[in-house]
Amino acid sequence: MMATDGTSFMGILMLDTAFPRPPGDIGNPATFEFPVRKEIVSGAHPERIVLEDASRWLPAFVEAARNLEQQGARLITTSCGFLAPFQQAIAAAVTVPVLTSSLHLYGKIAASLEPGKQVGILTISPATLSPAHLQAAGIPQDATIGGMPETSHFRGAILENRTTLDLKQAEAEHVAAALALQAANPNLGAILLECTNMPPYAEAIATATGLPVFSLNDGLHAIWHDRPLQPVTAAL
Repeated sequence: MMATDGTSFMGILMLDTAFPRPPGDIGNPATFEFPVRKEIVSGAHPERIVLEDASRWLPAFVEAARNLEQQGARLITTSCGFLAPFQQAIAAAVTVPVLTSSLHLYGKIAASLEPGKQVGILTISPATLSPAHLQAAGIPQDATIGGMPETSHFRGAILENRTTLDLKQAEAEHVAAALALQAANPNLGAILLECTNMPPYAEAIATATGLPVFSLNDGLHAIWHDRPLQPVTAAL
């Protein structure tokens, strides 16, 4: 489907945020080489979605998805991996492809790995990435999960919705978290970034770990271009 001006675009259901969004972040238009259009779900602040029961926000997200489809969205996504449980309801409400969370890429990534290798999930909030989130995305309950310490600068900037973000510090924290996940799980074959604010650090993570790094961005590019899933890999 196309917008009334003939331009095809991807619609993004955005949380209500104030924090900076560097290139690679779902909310930065430079992240994608195709047009995007954002619809903010007013009041859906990060801590309400990540740290609380987000189910009460489902009707608002469904309505926003319908609005984007009516405007001509060809593909619909969201700006938070913790919205994985909304996949089925949003997809049922519209007629275009929907990918609510990178977590829904887990099965495809796992199937692509060599026998004995596993996918490690890096999340902004390991304590609240619940069995319900995993079940919604078809992820085994014993999946390997790591992520940001509660005291990390990155986590605080995102979940407290601050207006500043130290990119160098955030990158260092992501590399440290990924290396810790890898050290604790030597059989890792790939890393999946749950959070849509993590992709700006994907190349640094891939370079530090030597592992392919997947995010929601990769899934969206695959759908848009009708191509296989392609991860970020270590810089040459």
